[in-house]
Order: sequence, then structure tokens, then C-alpha cells
Amino acid sequence: MTAGRLNGKIALVTGASRGIGFQLARQLAAEGAHVVAVARTVGGLEELDDLIRKAGGTSTLVPLDLTDMGGIDRLGAAIHQRWGRLDVLVANAGMLGVLSPIGHIEAKLFEKTLAVNVTSTWRLIRSVDPLLRASDAGRAIVVSSGAAHSARAFWGLYSATKAATEAIARSWASETENTALRINVVNPGATRTAMRALAMPGENPDSLPKPAEVAARILPLALADVTETGRLFDVRENRFLSYRAPE
Repeated sequence: MTAGRLNGKIALVTGASRGIGFQLARQLAAEGAHVVAVARTVGGLEELDDLIRKAGGTSTLVPLDLTDMGGIDRLGAAIHQRWGRLDVLVANAGMLGVLSPIGHIEAKLFEKTLAVNVTSTWRLIRSVDPLLRASDAGRAIVVSSGAAHSARAFWGLYSATKAATEAIARSWASETENTALRINVVNPGATRTAMRALAMPGENPDSLPKPAEVAARILPLALADVTETGRLFDVRENRFLSYRAPE
């Protein structure tokens, strides 16, 4: 493998068994990072590992359901024990939940969606924050959605979880702005993924960008030359957008 922009770096990617997470993990590895790939689906992780190794890269597979909060804690401890730091975090894993009137959502599904999209992200941040601070150029990428801002009818559950995740990430960025750690939120936009197909079953997938294209736009946020923090990066516009100024 030729020298990449992330040679020697350690990158953790959640939701790495398919979609944007899968492709971003491949691209991080192609840039020289050792990828710690986290997902529930073992088959998808093994496929990822095969592709990374064929391209000359390396990875560590972590089959983990992110509702296992203790497992997230143990993951951080294992990274500390093996490498003593983490250079890149991609908090990508998430679930749609259900598109439904607010009053019709089952409590069990509401709580699971909240656990996967919000609580596990907080738990992951808590687990790896010291590791990212130990890096000379720690970078965190938190994948969100335009739903966090649109709050359309029937999207209340998913929208609320993504809005909460963005708020956590932005607060974290404010808390660390005087360190080397840079933290940004990403809106990938409509992408040809299984989740998108579930949400929009009548949509023509050929009209949407492929996960690899979207991942390629996100990848630069993992590099050491990123100076922005606490910002929202819009993949479709390929630029950072301004959040509303504080009142």
C-alpha cells in the first residue's frame, strides 16, 4: 500500500458493516489508518475486512450491539490498552425507528431508537474522549441527518434523536475547542442505503449518490488539517453550514 494521509492513525467506525460506514471504513484504511470496525452484523464486518486486507490495509473487527453500553465501555478500555489513543472517531451507527404519528409509536421501539441513536453515542463519546485527547490531532465525525432540522410529519422519533445527537456533539466541541480535538457533525443527505430504502420505498435508488461517493466527501474531516470544530458539514453542498447564532 502506498503512503496515505492517515498512516499510523487509529480510526474507530461504528455502523461499519454496510452503507456509509462500510465505505468510509474502507477509505480510511486506504489512507493508511488501522480501522476498528464496529457493527452488529458479523458477515458485513468480515466482508469489509477482506476488502481492506486485499487493498493492503488493516482492521480490527468488533461485533457489538450498541445497546450493550458495557460493551462500549470495554471497547474504549481495549483501545486504551492496545494503542493508548484514538485518532479518528466516526459515530455513524443509527436506526430509523418508525415513521409514525407521535402518539402511535410503541414505547419499546421509542426507547430502543433513543438508545441506539443517542444514548450509545453519548456512551461512546464518554468512552473515547480521553483517547481522542491523547492524539496529536484527534478528529470526531458524528453522522446526523437533515431530519434533525426539518422535523417533518411522522418523522418525529428519528428527527428528535438526530437533533439530540447534534446537540451533544456541538456541546462536546465547545468543551474541547481549546484542545487539538476537532469535532464536526455531518449531514450526508439522501444516499442509496438500506435505511433510505426503508424510509422512502417508492424512491428510485438510481437517483441517489452511492455510499462510496458520500464517504469520499466525509473523509477529509478525519485529516489533521481540519481546523473547524462544532460545525455542520453538508455533503450535498460539500461545505460547512452555519448554525443559527445563539440568542
